Amino acid sequence: MLWQKEKKMIILKKDYKVKTLNNISPKGLKLLPENFTIDDNEDHPDAILVRSAKMHDMEISPNVKYVGRAGAGVNNIPITRCSEKGIVVCNAPGANANAVKELVATGMLISSRKVLEGIDWVKAQEDKENIAANVEKGKKAFVGPELYGKKMGIVGLGAIGVLVANMAVDFGMKVYGFDPFISIEHAWGLSRKVKRSASAEALFRNCDYISLHIPLMEETKNYVNAELLSVANKGMRLLNMARGGLVDLKALRTALEDGTVSRYIVDFPEAETLSLPNTINIPHLGASTPESEENSATMVVDQMIDYIVNGNIKNSVNYPDCNMGVCNSVHRITVNHRNIPNMIGQITAVLAKQNINISDLTNKNKGEWAYTMIDVDSEVDLVLKEALQNIEGVVRARLIK
Repeated sequence: MLWQKEKKMIILKKDYKVKTLNNISPKGLKLLPENFTIDDNEDHPDAILVRSAKMHDMEISPNVKYVGRAGAGVNNIPITRCSEKGIVVCNAPGANANAVKELVATGMLISSRKVLEGIDWVKAQEDKENIAANVEKGKKAFVGPELYGKKMGIVGLGAIGVLVANMAVDFGMKVYGFDPFISIEHAWGLSRKVKRSASAEALFRNCDYISLHIPLMEETKNYVNAELLSVANKGMRLLNMARGGLVDLKALRTALEDGTVSRYIVDFPEAETLSLPNTINIPHLGASTPESEENSATMVVDQMIDYIVNGNIKNSVNYPDCNMGVCNSVHRITVNHRNIPNMIGQITAVLAKQNINISDLTNKNKGEWAYTMIDVDSEVDLVLKEALQNIEGVVRARLIK
């Protein structure tokens, strides 16, 4: 695990309280060392583990250091407020990737073959004695195309998008991907048969199926809009197993009504999608597998322990990933601060004033926020912590050991 060294648990000096806002898989919670206690009635926990519970109206104690989302989406967490309190918010990207990929496969098939309509039709047959003959006569109403040889477009080539793209290749489809920000890690896992598309417009113009795999944020709200749909390949099928809000539903209704989009498969039903023609609403089943829930819980719990114990950050959505391994120095100091000039100079000046020798230091930034880790060879106390927190732009300082 992230917080272990040579398979031996680090000896910790403090007890920590963890609050869960949803049912978190027991497999993940079993990772907790003895000095980490689950207490859902605790008002001032050190960490919070959450799945879908909405935290925007929740009072968050200044004692909270970490929020772990056992899943991918974090729109239920007040990210800005957490950042300003020095709370690291992490998620579990890729933990539910296979589950979502399999649901995309289901969506592709039911968008093409009219399987659901056929099943409902059979259930409605009252002439049980002649059912075989009636089926042979009626099945032609449910004819649909195969996936083999069709063109598949993937918007977003993260952990899930890569799996979906590779799966479509295995189906014998011609696969195109668009993601201007694809990471090297995900690029390594992408099949060489996936062709790069220069834009989302090129995908929509060219492909028979489009699957969305991008996060919902201000820049991606109504990503699929009237302009993008205006260039779409006539009769294309659109799948959204990523997030509600990515599709402009007013524009989509027009596209569904005029046949530009023949089917819309969405895993995030809302009042308006229930009234859309040629739409199949799935009740948010993307990550609803026991394997996915276990993977997500295991990942965020492991990350939580490593952050609390060693100060290392992995898969954070608001602070930069930063890792100095297990703390073997006399003390480790971590500082959450704004990404502004001269922060390192001010931090090291505080240490120098107290004659503290730095043995190792790393600093990373992510947009507006930054994180500094310092290993020192001297004893430190709360006076140092207070001096660091008094630096303008610092939102949290911790003495790890």
